[in-house]
Amino acid sequence: MSVTRTLTARRVAPVIALVPLLLALAVLLGLGEGDRERLGTDQLPSGLDSTEGTALLDRLPDQGSSVAIVLFTAESDRLTPEQLDGLGSAAAELVGGASGGGQGAQQDGQQGGQQGGQQGGSGLVPAEDGTAALLVVPLASGSATEVAGAVDELRDSVDEALPDGVRGQVTGPAGVQADLAAVFDGANTRLLLVTALVVAVLLVVTYRSPVLWLIPLTVVGVADRTAAVLATQVLAALDVAWDESTIGILSVLVFGAGTNYALLLISRYRDELRREASRHVAMARALRRTAEPVLASATTVVLGLLTLLLSLTPTTRGLGLACAVGVVVAAAFVLVVLPAALVCFGRWVFWPRVPRVGEQVTAEAGSLWHRIGDRVARRPAAVVGGTLLLLALMTVGLFRIDLGLDQSEQFLDEPEAISAADRLAESFPAGFADPTQVVTTDDGEEVRELVEDVKGVASAAVSDSGNGVTVVDTVLDGRSGTNDATIERLRDRLASYDAHVTGAEAEALDETEGADRDRRLILPLILGLVLVGLAVLLRSAVAPLLLVGTVVGTYVASMGAAWWLFTGPLGFGAMDSGVPLLAFLFLVALGVDYNIFLVTRAREEAAEHGPRAGMLRSLTATGGVITSAGVLLAAVFAVLGVLPLVVLAQLGTIICLGVLLDTLVVRTLLVPALALLLGDRFWWPRRVGPEPGGRGAAEVSAR
Repeated sequence: MSVTRTLTARRVAPVIALVPLLLALAVLLGLGEGDRERLGTDQLPSGLDSTEGTALLDRLPDQGSSVAIVLFTAESDRLTPEQLDGLGSAAAELVGGASGGGQGAQQDGQQGGQQGGQQGGSGLVPAEDGTAALLVVPLASGSATEVAGAVDELRDSVDEALPDGVRGQVTGPAGVQADLAAVFDGANTRLLLVTALVVAVLLVVTYRSPVLWLIPLTVVGVADRTAAVLATQVLAALDVAWDESTIGILSVLVFGAGTNYALLLISRYRDELRREASRHVAMARALRRTAEPVLASATTVVLGLLTLLLSLTPTTRGLGLACAVGVVVAAAFVLVVLPAALVCFGRWVFWPRVPRVGEQVTAEAGSLWHRIGDRVARRPAAVVGGTLLLLALMTVGLFRIDLGLDQSEQFLDEPEAISAADRLAESFPAGFADPTQVVTTDDGEEVRELVEDVKGVASAAVSDSGNGVTVVDTVLDGRSGTNDATIERLRDRLASYDAHVTGAEAEALDETEGADRDRRLILPLILGLVLVGLAVLLRSAVAPLLLVGTVVGTYVASMGAAWWLFTGPLGFGAMDSGVPLLAFLFLVALGVDYNIFLVTRAREEAAEHGPRAGMLRSLTATGGVITSAGVLLAAVFAVLGVLPLVVLAQLGTIICLGVLLDTLVVRTLLVPALALLLGDRFWWPRRVGPEPGGRGAAEVSAR
């Protein structure tokens, strides 16, 4: 007995359906998600200057400490002497109430004093324009959660201590860290709930059944939670970094890929129920015919995701490995658990559209997809030209893309720390809220003097030292995102020293360099893997090249179209430097799925009806299910906008556009038109038509 018959057999199916679900429940309850100590270098590209500097900071005795900056501003005009006196008293209480302190706080206060005299020795630094004052508050060492808690307490204390007519806000490195933690608080849960709701609604619309959607949604939902646990446990065991967004993206991918595979399986199952009275035999046939495209698709996606292990950035490597685990889990649940679960129920689960033996299997001649196929067949050359022109026009925006988001541009809703930093820059040097750090093992004072003489540096002061490491806090003149030239000058001046330039500005510059290197290495590798995978699956030379070309066209067109959305309605000033790589990976790896589903069915139909009729029959048969899968996948990735970061909103937008373009235009029009235009040459060197002299050959001759 074959594996498919065994999995769907009457006595075995309930066990196959139940045991994996129980094992998954045991994994969820027994293991839970993995945990790993976060490092400051987790999100920085390995080997670059800012990363080396951040690693050196770990050698400091108080390396876990952080600094908050309290900005006081007059609600109208300038701060009065009475208000400044009140702020001076409040400042002494705020600094005394915060844990930590020491040399770092003293140096920061001295640095602030260079911009304007301290108020009564309290550490309060009034601005020269008289409209604002600031206070540097050191916080005790601790985890990100503990720092966030300390910032929340500080904000409460600031609110209580404010004189009338004065506004207080907390910014600085600790403030930004706390706000980043706050925006992710509960975000993954919201994302999971919204994703499940979107999938449920679209499954109900697709199946038009009040019952059927519950089975694939339950199976994929369990697969998602299992994947989250297994992926994080694998990452923790291998000491691979991940961040707050990893689980969110993993959930979106598992739901998207899992429901796509489920749609394909259930569509085949429905077809077989119209041929076969036994639902167990029908599912065995459906599973046998679905397994090849699903396994080919999953293998392509997994290999593509594993290319991210070559990234310079640790969290990007973690994302690739986690998502690869997720796709494996999703495919396993759909190919093993879902078939067994479906056959445990009768045909009635399809109610009110219950498939009956003898019904027409493929769509009727007058169906939408049949009409589209007929129109493509009439003028395939015109369809190819028109779709290529459309893709070219959409690509124009690609040449206008600006890469690299400033820290102030990374949040969909601007948090307090960012708005306070922008206001601080109006009254103090722009870089004061988050100074660039020069970390050295050489003489700190000598390095400070060199740094202070660099053009674009407002001030420099030794802020911390210990264990042979000295930190020079460097305030830059320019606003955030405008100091690249100053960073480069600092690095050139310090080239002969064991010194590294780090901090938000330097990290952003290095992240852009690291992302560029990743794109140049990983993008061609993904294309190569997809091309080889298609060649092995189709045993053809021409078809894989054309299919890869179409998904690349989809990618560049969606990037170009998304840029106009970003700079228009969405109001983004730039694109995150990591988005092009991730968008390419997901669009090429997932986009090729629909081509695999189409051409494998076309190859199957061609064996009986010939290449031309086979492609048209495949389009008619798969049009509905692939379009449903594409719309569902696009909607699921659009849900990434629920998470609070611009980078995820941008990634979701590009993938949503790309999947819709691939599903509705490329797979529906361009690929069939290319196949019809080339005929047998599309499959070269393989021959996919009926055997000479057979019934299929006679049918083709008649046409």
